[in-house]
Formats: sequence, structure tokens, C-alpha cells
Amino acid sequence: MQPVAPEAPNVLMIIWDDVGFGAMDLYGGPIETPTMKRIANLGVRYSNFHTTALCSPTRSSLLTGRNATSNGLAGTTENADGLPASSGRIPFENGFISEVLGELGWNTYAIGKWHLTPADEVDMPAWRRRWPVGRGFERYYGFLGGETHQFWPDLVHDNHPVEAPYGPEDGYHILKDLVDRSIGYIKDAKAVNPDKPWFMYFCPGCAHAPHHVWKEWADKYKGRFDEGYEAIRETILANQKELGLLDASVQLSEINPHGEPDTTGPLGQPWLSLDYVKRWDDQSDDEKRLFARQAEI
Repeated sequence: MQPVAPEAPNVLMIIWDDVGFGAMDLYGGPIETPTMKRIANLGVRYSNFHTTALCSPTRSSLLTGRNATSNGLAGTTENADGLPASSGRIPFENGFISEVLGELGWNTYAIGKWHLTPADEVDMPAWRRRWPVGRGFERYYGFLGGETHQFWPDLVHDNHPVEAPYGPEDGYHILKDLVDRSIGYIKDAKAVNPDKPWFMYFCPGCAHAPHHVWKEWADKYKGRFDEGYEAIRETILANQKELGLLDASVQLSEINPHGEPDTTGPLGQPWLSLDYVKRWDDQSDDEKRLFARQAEI
């Protein structure tokens, strides 16, 4: 092992799952994220990037620096089909950043959502080489699948399942638990070697389904989305131009750029209902109330 340089930095990688480019206020969106905005104001905001738009592929690329299909993750682990590009099994020759930094002297921690282990390897008799502690992370606390209940989660600590430390009746939410555990890991190491750097891969699950949040948090946004997503898109675009993230000439795409309902696609087949977005003014009052509340949550 090479000695760690004295100026070696601590690294905190936060993965906000299922959060759109225009969701947070630091990117012109309607969601207030003061801490993330403070971090962005101290550093750099990127406006040109590639995403695979799916959980497992994106995570595998971030951790290995390789294209998702090279990692066997053209789709999520649950949708693996056995073919090389979508086997659901990241080759061990595709090194994780945790494996590299661990060999160079960093403490390495994974917290929260994992979603990089094949679906048939997440139970107790399974081989654990593809669990976080098998891919270079010294400690792990979180959930192995794509989502979990945010008040009664399926938790794993290192290599074994555990119960949540307390219940929602006492204020439990998995995000708070993940933060507390993260701080605890760092304190444990710093108590012994305060100069040793750490790398933490922190992945909350609260922005992903099943969207569990305390009611009073959602109620803070009451009415914020009543104008509908078409109007909100226009506001976000204007904000992003003002922030300098987009050129003034950028225009919004159509709601359904590939065609409206009852039209045909490029191969002559009709577009399915899932292929297009219903216009806000065509929603019923009940649908508008439902979708606005979903956005508040």
C-alpha cells in the first residue's frame, strides 16, 4: 500500500436518486435545497453531462468510470437477462473507486441505496462478493435493492440484516438514520487516526419511490405546483437562463416531441399511452389535485 499524501482530501459523493436536472433550486427548480445550494456556491455546477437515466447503470458508471453496458448493466439488476451487456454482474476487472482508494490508504464507506448486486444474490445464503464490502467498501449501512420503505426499511449493516434502531413513532426516517451512521463511521476512524482521509458514497433513497416523507414537510409546498407541469417547465427554463446554465436561445421541447396520441411512431405502430404526456389542461380536477400533491411530497 502506498502512503497517503498529507494533503489527500476527504471525498463525499452524494447520489440524489431520481432527481431531475431542473428539480432543485440550485438548478432553477422549485425544490428548496439550501445545503446543496451552499455546496454548489462553493464549487462548480455542471450543465453538460451524460446520464443513463436508470438506477443501477448510472451507479455502476459513477463507481467504475466505465460505460454501463461494459459493467453488464444496460438495465437495472432486477431486469438482467444473462447477455453480456445486461448480465447484472459487474466484472471484477472493472475496478470500483472504493477498491482503488482503499488500496491507496483511504477509509471507504458506502451508505444507503446500493442496487448493484444481482437480484439472486441479495439473500442470506447468497455469495457476498458483490455486496458493498466485497467491492472495496470497508463499512456499509443501507439497503441493497432499488427501493425500500423509508419508515420501516430493509436494512443491511456490513454483511447482515439489522432492524432500524427505533421506530417512526419516535421520529425515525431512514435518511436521518443514514446521516447519523455516516457521522458515526467517520468519528470511529478519526478517534484513532485523525489524519487518515475517507471516501464516502452516500445514497439517500428518499427522492425515489415509494416517496415517504413527514406530512408537515410536504405541506410546506402546498399549492406550489397547482399551475401544472407545463407552466413550471417555463419557469425553470427562465431560471436556468438567468443562472447562466443555458444559453438565452434555448427553447423548450414539445410536451410530446415524438407525436400526440392517435399518431404513429417511426415504425408505423401507434404510440402507447405511456409514450406521451397528457397535457395539464386536459387533466380532470381530481387528477390535477393528485399530481400536485405527488409533487408536494
